[in-house]
Amino acid sequence: MLPAPATPHRAEIEHVVRRMLYQRLNRPMPRSVRAPRPLVVNVSARHCHLTPQAVETLFGPGYQLKPMKWLYQEGQYAAQETVTLIGPRSRVISNLRILGPCRDLNQVELAFTDAISLGFDAPVRASGNINGTPGGMLMGPVGFLELSEGVIRAAPHVHMHPDDAAFYNLKAGSFVHLRVSGPCAMTFDRVLVRVSPDFKLEVHIDTDEGNACGLEPGIPCELVP
Repeated sequence: MLPAPATPHRAEIEHVVRRMLYQRLNRPMPRSVRAPRPLVVNVSARHCHLTPQAVETLFGPGYQLKPMKWLYQEGQYAAQETVTLIGPRSRVISNLRILGPCRDLNQVELAFTDAISLGFDAPVRASGNINGTPGGMLMGPVGFLELSEGVIRAAPHVHMHPDDAAFYNLKAGSFVHLRVSGPCAMTFDRVLVRVSPDFKLEVHIDTDEGNACGLEPGIPCELVP
């Protein structure tokens, strides 16, 4: 297993440096600098979350996921393992990445174009809210898993520590605007707020949304009430 990252994320280091510079220059701090943590906006590509039982069905008894790359949220990782998703039109997405660690439900998260291509009528839902969503078939190296539900388009959302929520005057389940600058500047009006002491400040949008706003490293983003 890969060791968890021991050094701070680049955005966290830059945030501290900016704050020190404003203090040293005795200049008023912009709101983004006064915030407890830097805002990180990441594109979340199509992926799935699986239960331990589902992993064993697809990969064999006793099988455990192996971290390939640690993600920004503490303890979360992209696994080495992938599966094949078979859609209603008998079209497939191979190499669908599994994100770990295992969860207590099975969920597939697709972008709108992914869903159309495979034939899914996937609704926009918050993670974990899978009641009434379409199912699908997953294929692994040693078995198949038929899902009765769980295929969704993940709602744009922001992970917040309680300190971040207090700073932005937001609460879990509310919505905030995300303003993305750059040549394709746009504002996302319904970014779902999720709050936990385990979270770091991070917005997740899918690949369609990331392409639409031209998101890339260095593009300024801000949360707007």
